[in-house]
Amino acid sequence: MKNMLTLDSFEEASEVVKKVTLETKLQYSEYFSAQTGNKVYLKPENMQYTGAYKVRGAYYKISTLSEEERTKGLITASAGNHAQGVAYAAKCYGCKATIVMPTTTPLIKVNRTKNYGADVVLYGDVYDEACKKAYELAEQNGYTFIHPFDDLTVATGQGTIAMEIIKELPLVDIILVPIGGGGLATGVSTLAKLLNPKIKVIGVEPAGANCMQASIQAGKVVTLPGVNTIADGTAVKTPGEKIFPYIKENLDDIITVEDEELVVAFLDMVENHKMIVENSGLLTVAALKQLDCKDKKIVSILSGGNMDVITMSSVVQQGLILRDRIFTVSVLLPDKPGELSRVSAVLAKANGNVIKLEHNQFVAINRNAAVELRITLEAFGTEHKHQIMKDLEAEGYKPKLVRTLM
Repeated sequence: MKNMLTLDSFEEASEVVKKVTLETKLQYSEYFSAQTGNKVYLKPENMQYTGAYKVRGAYYKISTLSEEERTKGLITASAGNHAQGVAYAAKCYGCKATIVMPTTTPLIKVNRTKNYGADVVLYGDVYDEACKKAYELAEQNGYTFIHPFDDLTVATGQGTIAMEIIKELPLVDIILVPIGGGGLATGVSTLAKLLNPKIKVIGVEPAGANCMQASIQAGKVVTLPGVNTIADGTAVKTPGEKIFPYIKENLDDIITVEDEELVVAFLDMVENHKMIVENSGLLTVAALKQLDCKDKKIVSILSGGNMDVITMSSVVQQGLILRDRIFTVSVLLPDKPGELSRVSAVLAKANGNVIKLEHNQFVAINRNAAVELRITLEAFGTEHKHQIMKDLEAEGYKPKLVRTLM
């Protein structure tokens, strides 16, 4: 394999991207360090102008184009972050940009892309369908296509993150990097190995969109039949062909993360670091608990923070449920005056905060014998939840946990 990703090209890219990036210094995480027994640092690319690292690769790629290629107009496909990167970079160079985005893209990403002056076309349910449409429009209109990940120049721009990490933390042991199509992982792993072959670079994918893991196992690029994940920025069915050889050579391992783990990681970031990180950016945080090591210096790359408020609300609610901070319990009680008051007294004494009550008189034929009361409660966590259940049992009730619906 002829190596086109050279140290010289990474050094050049590092200077170029400084024009459009903020300095995202590593943040030491006492919380995650204590949780894992390692020294964990966060690389907060969610704090970039465009809310994600993608502006690095987009701007560097556009900087290498000829004036003629830029004048034709640019086009790309993206679930959001690369879209904003291209739109922002195109605005800096004063050229037209058209972005094809999946119809499922969060509204905040669509609006921000438009705000940078790009024309947005919504097409398809996933990135791969949007990408096919973008190629068609590029052919029809003569636009210059900027691929979000399967482009070695773009990957070089993304790899500048590794340059910054190693300059700031020369003795880093492990870098965790999210994988969608593989551009970021290609740049980061290749540069890390050039600078210090001892550094382990581990990719992290959503379990419901593990196209790179499947490709590595197959020894060639494969296409998943479908993807299903809340990590929309990494919901890719087919990884990049051009970058795949670099991934095989330089990436040490791939970890997959379930959606539920991302939900819990979102709460951890908000409560302990006061940061909003989108689901794809949380992959590396959720993966920390899967690492079988201690006393290592680990960097988790937080790739982006573009999350719309509705998604955020849903993730917070589900996170509280998964953490046993919200739960629903069902009890049967006689349909007679005073019973609801008795249950309320038990909950009040246990410091359970009632969110919702549902009273069902038709759970049994004889409602005088039993009616159902479903109580949705706030608790301090698992231990408190179990104590509330015990207190209800002590009063003669037979509480049953039911699936919490918010």
